[in-house]
Amino acid sequence: MVEYLIFLAISTATYALFGLGLNLQWGFTGLINFGHVAFLTLGAYTAVLLSLKGFPLLLSALVGAIVAALLGLIIGFVTLRLREDYLSIVTISVGEIIRLVINNQELPVGDTWVQGSFGVQSYPLPLSTEPNLLLRLLMIGLLTLLIFVTYFYLWRWVRTAQRFLNTDSAKMNSRSEFTSRLFVSIFLGLLAGAIYLSGVITLYNYNPKAGLMVLSLVVLAFVFWRLEVLVRSPWGRILKAIREDEEVPKAMGKNVFWYKVQSLMLGGAIAGIAGAFYAWQLSAIYPDKTFEPQVTFDAWILVILGGSGNNIGTILGAVIFFAYDVITKEVLPRIVPLDADRLSAFRIMVIGLILMVLMIWRPQGILGKKEELTLGK
Repeated sequence: MVEYLIFLAISTATYALFGLGLNLQWGFTGLINFGHVAFLTLGAYTAVLLSLKGFPLLLSALVGAIVAALLGLIIGFVTLRLREDYLSIVTISVGEIIRLVINNQELPVGDTWVQGSFGVQSYPLPLSTEPNLLLRLLMIGLLTLLIFVTYFYLWRWVRTAQRFLNTDSAKMNSRSEFTSRLFVSIFLGLLAGAIYLSGVITLYNYNPKAGLMVLSLVVLAFVFWRLEVLVRSPWGRILKAIREDEEVPKAMGKNVFWYKVQSLMLGGAIAGIAGAFYAWQLSAIYPDKTFEPQVTFDAWILVILGGSGNNIGTILGAVIFFAYDVITKEVLPRIVPLDADRLSAFRIMVIGLILMVLMIWRPQGILGKKEELTLGK
């Protein structure tokens, strides 16, 4: 059970990073990206291949993020001066092109060249060797600091909604906002506590996955913090203005094209970092099995579920997405008498039904705001 929680924490952190990149592009800027997996693929393969050449792992992940950002730059210069629908067409095409090129290309794996369709295995993983007691205690201390920061942020987030409830004239909306934040904070707080206890146990009796969990959570916390600062800055307000009506910032003298390119590049870089963690968790990557177009739409699911234009909503969407995945894998086989293939299709059908109900009942997502919804533009 403890090891399973560690696995879920890494998966959730990785997909949350992946979703935060998409949320910046679509939720805050209004750029429709149906090929987000392309950035994940480049980040993963760049990090893995460089580490096999002897590059430090963190440097390899950083270079992967830069390569993914350059892809965003190229896509931006090609499409962003055209109509919005061109971006969605180009991105989904780019995602497939990159996957097919890697699948049919020979890759420099160590000192040999290997056909891409065979995948890449046996590459270095971060914190894979057991550290000494001092380093393990330092990681436990870092995890403890992270849990306290999480609880403080959730408390402040709920307190902000409570202050609006006491001062805002629109009591109904404020009460709904406060209730949503309170329940989400309790849910995330309990989950964070369970992960913390599991992390302490597996760090003391060292498991390499626990080290990877700490690293992924620290990176997620840092990216989330910087994104929260950015989207509340003048730069972020311009992105939101572009999402609502790009003619307004144009009239104010803003270079709308360059802001869109920046959003596409930064979102791509974040997805590139997620790609490195994706590869490290799986320990083996294959273009056909690991980087299918479905991965992009998984990111869309968690962003829509949590609420577009809301970073903590994206993290909540990732948590719910993997909670659903676990529950249906464990519970459905005992309830629904279907074989593995039909059961997999049934799980997809159920989450599709859930999304349909959500789009009718609350189209802005659990934590989103209707006035910031970009689907109906």
